[in-house]
Amino acid sequence: MYKNHNLEGCHAVITGAAKGIGAAIADRLDAEGASITLMGRTQETLDLKVKTLNRAQAQQVDVTSEDSVIQAFSMATKQLGPVDILINNAGAALSVPLHRTDTKDWQYMLDVNLSGTFYCCREVTPAMRDNNWGRIVNIASIAGLSGAAYISAYCAAKHGVIGLTRALAMELATKGITVNALCPGYTNTELLDGALNNIMAKTGLSQAEAETQLKSSNPQNRFIEPEEVAASVAWLCLPGSEGVNGQSVPITGGGSQA
Repeated sequence: MYKNHNLEGCHAVITGAAKGIGAAIADRLDAEGASITLMGRTQETLDLKVKTLNRAQAQQVDVTSEDSVIQAFSMATKQLGPVDILINNAGAALSVPLHRTDTKDWQYMLDVNLSGTFYCCREVTPAMRDNNWGRIVNIASIAGLSGAAYISAYCAAKHGVIGLTRALAMELATKGITVNALCPGYTNTELLDGALNNIMAKTGLSQAEAETQLKSSNPQNRFIEPEEVAASVAWLCLPGSEGVNGQSVPITGGGSQA
């Protein structure tokens, strides 16, 4: 599948691609030569990101909707061919004590973080099996490897993503397809802004104090940058990573807690 030792000739789909980690992944895979379908909820934001890339198209999708995912991948395939690389990056976080987590919020966390990943994987695996090659990278979270207070629904969903990753990796291990997960700690994105605002609202801490509290989970005493996650995605997709399969790789500066 590889040409010229980069991703030239590969069709990569990235969900949640307009901003943050998804946008950084798009930049990195574009630099590696891939043709990219950016997927997300807001067409206008996706279109703006497409303009910054060399070989890209935008496709609106709601990953919580099975029908929307099926339609989006059908359109993406018609334009750029079968999907060789899938980056499941779309997600959302909710911070609330379990006893105040209503059924609607619980279900949404499962739908956007776990079911969306499942729907997208299901759309791409038939063609990957036919081609005997594929790369799937699920952007999970350190919350998928360890528990944390007040994010029970998010933790449950991300733990589910890790389980799905491991099971699918074993299912496809002899088909030239690898399936891995990346588990970032607190990353410098809009989701981080939400976490900081939540801490400040509930504790009265200043922004600097809230940042110090969150950075303490990283032994390097800093936030992870989206480009660092993107570099790990590229590593898992490029030649030389064929033997890495079914893994959940923390990107936390050495930290083990969410």
